[in-house]
Amino acid sequence: QVQLQESGPGLVKPSQTLSLTCTVSGGSITTGLVYWNWIRQPPGKGLEWIGYIAASGSTNYSPSLKSRTSISRDTSKNQFTLQLSSVTPEDTAVYYCARGSVSQMAAMVSHPTKMAGYWGQGTQVTVSS
Repeated sequence: QVQLQESGPGLVKPSQTLSLTCTVSGGSITTGLVYWNWIRQPPGKGLEWIGYIAASGSTNYSPSLKSRTSISRDTSKNQFTLQLSSVTPEDTAVYYCARGSVSQMAAMVSHPTKMAGYWGQGTQVTVSS
């Protein structure tokens, strides 16, 4: 059973860089036709896909966040990391990491749902001075 767990600071100041780590157990992040995603949910809004790093190591980002987003991985720790720069209060959200298979990715990008794939429990990040 694949399990994902997000970790990182719960409070970030405006203009700083948000950094979150997802630790994966029960499966390697470098094997299979799977994609390791970051998704967020701002208060009162729906789920928003941020980007992924594939098992192959390739990355892809939401066009609206691409200029501020970087996703990387540490294969020795079976972890992948999100960095979102120049944050504003609009980046306040619950941030999730999730695994999607090839067949799930189209939906995960366009309209994410916790009903598909494996998801972490989420971590609240607040951007405030």
